[in-house]
Amino acid sequence: MNGNFRKSLLCPRCRKLISGDEAICPYCGLAKPASRKLLKLANFFSTGRVDMVDLILYLNAGFYLLSLLLAPSSLSFTMNPFNLLSPTNESLFRLGASGVIPIGGYDRWWTLISASFLHGSLLHIIFNMIALRQLGPFVQREYGTPRFLLIYILAGIAGFLLSFLAGVAFTIGASAGICGLIGAIIYYGKSRGDFYGHLIYRQAMGWVAGLVIIGIIVPAINNWAHGGGIISGIALAWLLGYQETARGRLGYLIATWACVFTTGAVLLWSVVQAVFIYI
Repeated sequence: MNGNFRKSLLCPRCRKLISGDEAICPYCGLAKPASRKLLKLANFFSTGRVDMVDLILYLNAGFYLLSLLLAPSSLSFTMNPFNLLSPTNESLFRLGASGVIPIGGYDRWWTLISASFLHGSLLHIIFNMIALRQLGPFVQREYGTPRFLLIYILAGIAGFLLSFLAGVAFTIGASAGICGLIGAIIYYGKSRGDFYGHLIYRQAMGWVAGLVIIGIIVPAINNWAHGGGIISGIALAWLLGYQETARGRLGYLIATWACVFTTGAVLLWSVVQAVFIYI
């Protein structure tokens, strides 16, 4: 019985539980329902089952590659790992870097969103994407996909807004949104309160301690964005609740769609104006 249960799966089309050995779904007639590619495609498009962590990873990788391609002749290899494969500031500006220069000098307020998808070097994007891969699935599981997206997007905006108000001239990176996830994990652990919650809280505070150390040691780290992300992540987690304490479902779903649509429009605009307008 236990062996058969392990072979069971949800049909990618009708979402009913079937045996993994079925050649055709007995409910909807789908051929080869256990196909790995078919299951991956279905999980991507099924409601509530979209792996948004992977999608965000792909978007960051795509924008990083585009930032390099906008000025390929300026690329140079260096022994300094912090500057390895670094896009030019012009490329980053065109694609939507944020800070006092883009916002204060050019009224590019939309960069509060786009800056979260840009990175200044290979090491920069690798570190951020490793952190996103480690933290994102937990938040997505415990808060649900809509709240995960809201926290990530809005914390990124809050971090870069605080950076602008603090006078940071030019800034990019996914770390503000990632710090929002850390803030959500802090709230989850503290709010849950049992042994598991205490363990999660301690792990999250370990991330905060690491961020503080990195912010002191590594030059050009935007500590304002990190702090703004963590604080806004905690506030958003308190406001939205997690899976066990969810509230206001319709409201946060509408807010999520609004954030996703706005983010998509901003990213599309950043590509269009970077590639076709700044010639």
